[in-house]
Amino acid sequence: MEFTYDDQNIFAKILRGEIPNKTVYEDDHALAFEDISPQAPVHVLVIPKGPYVSLDHFAAEASAEEQTGFFRAVAEVCRIAGVEGGFRAIANTRDDGMQEVPHFHLHILGGRRMGPLVVQS
Repeated sequence: MEFTYDDQNIFAKILRGEIPNKTVYEDDHALAFEDISPQAPVHVLVIPKGPYVSLDHFAAEASAEEQTGFFRAVAEVCRIAGVEGGFRAIANTRDDGMQEVPHFHLHILGGRRMGPLVVQS
């Protein structure tokens, strides 16, 4: 699959400092900030600083250093957010996965018991 990154997406603008955010954590590889429409008491988005469209794009093309740095940032966000009792990490991917912003991001949700992941229809 070929990936085309749109550098005008909202997360790219946040990374460039064009749109403010409530930063939770930042390092050389990732930026984490509070979701503007939280779905749990803790709802933080963690995004890589590189131009990756989706989780599979990040997994296929990010360097080992970027991947390691990103997931270490996720661990630090979980520590800062205090989700010792557990959390849910979600990466919606492309249209069928309901991805809204075409920049890879991981939702960290916690602060309460999360309930079933998928509701059966």
